[in-house]
Amino acid sequence: MNFDVKTDKVDNETYVISLTGEVDLYTAPEFKQQLLNVISEGGKDVIVDFSDTTFIDSTTLGVLVGGVKRLRTEDGRLSLVCSDRNITKIFEITGLDRVFTIYPTRDEAVSKVKSADKPPA
Repeated sequence: MNFDVKTDKVDNETYVISLTGEVDLYTAPEFKQQLLNVISEGGKDVIVDFSDTTFIDSTTLGVLVGGVKRLRTEDGRLSLVCSDRNITKIFEITGLDRVFTIYPTRDEAVSKVKSADKPPA
């Protein structure tokens, strides 16, 4: 499967970056560039969708950690979508499941991120 990265703008501050295929040493730079572009365009709530991702490596984890650090300086946050047990296990083993909120579906991630933005009634 070939690697692909797509970005959808949900609203002025919310973006979803969808990754397809293997995200590794060779493809992670393209993902990193997309993530940096989204942040520079004003993205504060960034959701990385791993639904169609078949493999990630330490390079991918490095891109995610760098992204979350950059977003935190802007009062932003980075969330993940992943239902593949093999990939979620990587986040658990590395302890990164405590850094990122991981949602099972894109719809759930977008609705939770959006509801978190609403001021209390």
